[in-house]
Amino acid sequence: MTEALETLSIAEIGTRLRDGSLTSTKITEHCLERIAALDPALNAFITVTGDRAMADAAKADKALAAGTDLGPMHGVPYGLKDIYDTAGIRTTCHSKLREDVVPASDSVCAAKLAEAGGVLLGKLSTHEFAFGGPSFDLPFPPARNPWNRDHGPGGSSSGSGAAVAMGMMRTAMGSDTGGSIRGPAAYCGVIGIKPTYGRVSRRGVFPLSYTMDHCGPLSKTVEDAAITLQAIAGFDPLDPASVDTPVPDFSAGLGQGVTGMKIGLLRSFYADAEGMSPEAIAAIDEAVETLRRLGAEVEDVEGASPFTAYNSCGRVILLAEAYAIHEDDLKTRPLDYGQLTMERITLGAYISSADLVQAQRLRRELAQEVNSVVLKQYDALLAPSSMTPAPRIDATPKGFPLAWPMQTMPFNVTGNPAMSLPIGFSASGLPLSMQIVGRYFDEATVFRVGRAYEAATQWHQRWPDAADVTEAA
Repeated sequence: MTEALETLSIAEIGTRLRDGSLTSTKITEHCLERIAALDPALNAFITVTGDRAMADAAKADKALAAGTDLGPMHGVPYGLKDIYDTAGIRTTCHSKLREDVVPASDSVCAAKLAEAGGVLLGKLSTHEFAFGGPSFDLPFPPARNPWNRDHGPGGSSSGSGAAVAMGMMRTAMGSDTGGSIRGPAAYCGVIGIKPTYGRVSRRGVFPLSYTMDHCGPLSKTVEDAAITLQAIAGFDPLDPASVDTPVPDFSAGLGQGVTGMKIGLLRSFYADAEGMSPEAIAAIDEAVETLRRLGAEVEDVEGASPFTAYNSCGRVILLAEAYAIHEDDLKTRPLDYGQLTMERITLGAYISSADLVQAQRLRRELAQEVNSVVLKQYDALLAPSSMTPAPRIDATPKGFPLAWPMQTMPFNVTGNPAMSLPIGFSASGLPLSMQIVGRYFDEATVFRVGRAYEAATQWHQRWPDAADVTEAA
């Protein structure tokens, strides 16, 4: 019987690489075989870098055999959302405008993962320019949800979420401007961590919003996410947003539990929200009770500004900055964009300077509220990731409507670390999710709370059925 290597965690892979019972070449071959078998049904990849992967794996095996150990990511396969520059490998942003762009150098994150001994499997599908999707009028098809191909995997880090959920790799890089890491994590039933703004360099990653973009991983477990973030975190003096602050050991507190912690539930964000799924509410209520049984004190946060304030503020900033980035191409090559991307980004042309100034003013007030008031009372916060399970892929709304199912924008506005994790499944078999939010640069506490919940439940141990995926294709 073939061993199910896709279920091995990064730590388990590392143990076996070092005791000689597994090689990086073997696990990489397994990943590539799984990609070949399953990706035609899921479209998680834009470019599979098979030769590069095998070369990386052989290099990792040789180094480990010689006694050179680069750390937990050494020999571990991973993927990159296709907005991360990779030297000699095309970086398309899932768009006709960059279909043949081959960067001369790596993004900082790609370089750090390579330096950590990681094995690059390829470049993963995204919504066009991390904003417009899922779309069917682009050079590459949209990714599908491995739990049900008729549904979307979320965006914009759609391929990253689908690939990790389907066991093609344990970890993949995404980006998050309004929820583009946490959304796919929520819809695909995996972990997605948006670190604190400034924790991870964005240099060499195609921007969507200069002041709200974050880089971070999607992984199968909390520990996998902590290990991946460890490899990429750190100050970059050439990224204007990067913050020169120490990087702690993100895995050190994973087994400490939540006894004695005080956690706030942002129930006001969703309790009366139109479109909030009763299944999602029930799953959050049960997750809260689980944390209470584990020893945490969980109570509703009183007096927080409504979700709509955060959402409106973030949308104005995102649209204005996205339009500024794309203005020249929209004027000279508008028909090379997908229709959905063009509809969304051109909304930014109608935002006035007064609108942007007011949004930036409100942003400061909201950030102060979260960090100087709410998180002074609590060690961490809880909120939904999405109001519903993943919608059908053919039900994508036009434009950028206010009624959006994700509840992730607030922490792009404030810059706080936020992680989505699975907390159950709907009656239709699709994942349900929750966010854990921490203080600035306190990802370690976010991971600690997430790991305590994860260890007390079994949602992370469920996998989509590969046979169902291929039969439905």
